[in-house]
Amino acid sequence: MRLALESAWPAGYRDWMTIPFRGLLLPVFLTAALAAVSTAQPASRPAGARVPMKVYKTATCGCCAKWVEHMKANGFDPTVQDLPDLSAVKMESRVPAPLQSCHTATVDGYVIEGHVPADAVQKLLAQKPRNVVGLAVPGMPIGSPGMEQGARKDPYDILAFDRSGTSTVFEKR
Repeated sequence: MRLALESAWPAGYRDWMTIPFRGLLLPVFLTAALAAVSTAQPASRPAGARVPMKVYKTATCGCCAKWVEHMKANGFDPTVQDLPDLSAVKMESRVPAPLQSCHTATVDGYVIEGHVPADAVQKLLAQKPRNVVGLAVPGMPIGSPGMEQGARKDPYDILAFDRSGTSTVFEKR
């Protein structure tokens, strides 16, 4: 059957299919493909585009609403879902119990737990560490975004955590 098909093709096409000619074209096609890949720009948002974010919080938490406003003011586009209980979201998001706070967000595949400042989230998104699940600010430290109390600012750590629940200091504030 193969011979019958080949004999039905025009003579010039059969010449393209000869093994020596294919052997010459393969490096040319591979070189062109590699050149296209090496000059391609990584996918990015247009300048000024807001970064989508999903925020899970309770309806009555005022500090969470202030944190959402902080994120909006710093280039994020949060979609908020109010829930009566966030424990399932925190468990599904792999937030270790000692790092949990009052709200949980997701952005570009990362989890943001608690009152993490927008610039730390932007730094995370710029670095894109593969071993990090997310960032957390455990508890509700005074002076963190959403927890402002005048001029008072308590020191706190922004922690990065991985799939095993191990955390390291991402930044000190």
